Amino acid sequence: MSVGLINIIRLLVDIYATVLLVRLLLQLVQADFFNPLSQTIFKITAPIVEPLHKIFPTIGRFNTATLVAAILTKWSFYLIIMSLDSGSPSQIALYLAVAAFSLFETLIEIYFYGILIIAISSWIGTTSHPTVRLVNQIIDPYMKPFRKIIPPLGMIDLSPMVAIFTLIFIRGQLLPIMNSLF
Repeated sequence: MSVGLINIIRLLVDIYATVLLVRLLLQLVQADFFNPLSQTIFKITAPIVEPLHKIFPTIGRFNTATLVAAILTKWSFYLIIMSLDSGSPSQIALYLAVAAFSLFETLIEIYFYGILIIAISSWIGTTSHPTVRLVNQIIDPYMKPFRKIIPPLGMIDLSPMVAIFTLIFIRGQLLPIMNSLF
């Protein structure tokens, strides 16, 4: 199989896993379900999540079926690559752990870009847009501790900058250490 086709498959799997992770976050923060973007995400992910609800229940606001769907989606890419390269079946469990770790990296990216979207929208004055409000609902639980520690200085809020630096530190320092375990 060509490298280009593998990259296309990886891109599609990553996009769908990211959408599943966003659905998980939407349910976790109880975001606006009637937002058009929320509706679209729920419709796109329903074919894989709804059958898993029979096996994996929702615990409080945490939808375990969506998390399992995201992990299985990422894992499917590794299984496809392993089947093409005739990899060892003993690596299947390892790839499951790699898929879960990859989702953690994706979660960091979601928060990183979400904070950027919120910051830029506040500069240009589009904070009332439905998509920006939805992103803000997802990002707000992560931002609350930073806002409590770092109060705004007049009209300047430095907490998003500290939150982004924290994500950059995690991505640059802690993730490589965790990645070396695999």
